[in-house]
Amino acid sequence: MESMGGHGVEREQRADRILDAAGELLLAWGYGRVTIDEIARRAKVGKGTVYLHWKTKDSLLLAVVLRAQFRMYQRQLARMQEDPLELLPSRMMRRNFLEYQAEPVLRALHTDDADILGRLTETAKKDFAELMVQADRNLRRHLEVLRAHGLVRDDTDVQHQHYSLLATATGFFLSEALLADRAPDSLEARAEILAHTLRSALEVPAGAGSDPGPDLGSGTGPGSGSGPDTASARLRVAAAAAAPEIIAVYEQFTEFCAQEMRRQIRD
Repeated sequence: MESMGGHGVEREQRADRILDAAGELLLAWGYGRVTIDEIARRAKVGKGTVYLHWKTKDSLLLAVVLRAQFRMYQRQLARMQEDPLELLPSRMMRRNFLEYQAEPVLRALHTDDADILGRLTETAKKDFAELMVQADRNLRRHLEVLRAHGLVRDDTDVQHQHYSLLATATGFFLSEALLADRAPDSLEARAEILAHTLRSALEVPAGAGSDPGPDLGSGTGPGSGSGPDTASARLRVAAAAAAPEIIAVYEQFTEFCAQEMRRQIRD
């Protein structure tokens, strides 16, 4: 049993080394120039070893993309588990925006960078269609639970909120490439603008006359009316109540992603 376990660990480490090499080359050279030969050379393994794990260059490079996405989901889940306020759309998307900018593979994917990804973007949409559908359902369910706990507005249809959240976040991601010359210099400033936009559109209760500002506990959240401290406490209590159901959704999805990663590696 020990030898089998050791073999499994060694195989996993080797696969990670190959993925690291493939990711570095994808970013440095772009899809069109990357070859299995060069990936094997950089990973210090034989070409045949690469094919022991992945059938084709495309399947390997798709695994690079999926691993980057999976790690981002893991970090998002950890933040939610640590602080229930990370469930709020403004908080969640602000952190995701920063994560995407810090991860070149994800940044290329979400800006449709053809120079880097080539045809890989379209291939990913087909191969990861089930994951994308599930991610969409998760976000819809996420909003439904927040509504049930009074954490987002309920004066509009949840479908409209879902679309608004996706459209706004997508616009900010794409603007990094399309509006670079007009964007505020600081990445943090752009992340705060995204958070402010989502907070105002989704989290400000219907009829509230003031903007909550960057502090989520500023007194204009659900249950406000008795001062900032009381509003902040009520907001946190509501988020803590919503957390178990939302976290369970993302735990299942993270495991789904892990299963997909394991499925892609050849036995």
